[in-house]
Amino acid sequence: MSFSEQDSQSIIDDESKSIDHGLIWRDVRNHPPAKEFQANVATADGHPLIVCGRYDRRAKKLSFTLIHGGVGRIYALDIGAPHRNPTGELLGVKHKHRWSVSFRGKVAYVPDDITVRWDQPVEAWEQSCAEAKIVHAGTLPVPMDQQEVRL
Repeated sequence: MSFSEQDSQSIIDDESKSIDHGLIWRDVRNHPPAKEFQANVATADGHPLIVCGRYDRRAKKLSFTLIHGGVGRIYALDIGAPHRNPTGELLGVKHKHRWSVSFRGKVAYVPDDITVRWDQPVEAWEQSCAEAKIVHAGTLPVPMDQQEVRL
């Protein structure tokens, strides 16, 4: 399958992407207290997309990743850990990934539109969905162990 940056951008720009149900954080096996979720993303063109979220309170990291079943990660938002691009450039703890032919999903850039921290997963999800043009008709709750800390 031939897949280009334009193909990836076309999928990102497609406003028909949707998730029509609530999402549930689940424990990451053998990695407590990390939580994760995964959901299929529907599109008008039937692209095989899933979105994954991961929240790790102990490591102070959060990520949301859009994966195309044929090529891998085409978009991601990572907050909480620095990233080194294949070129050697070191980026800060808040960065985004986009797909490219040369490096697939390994190259990241620093966004200026993400205003939340790693410990704001619901707000980060909303900002990530807005940029990736995913309409989420359900809810994403606060990860349970974060709720317990706030009580």
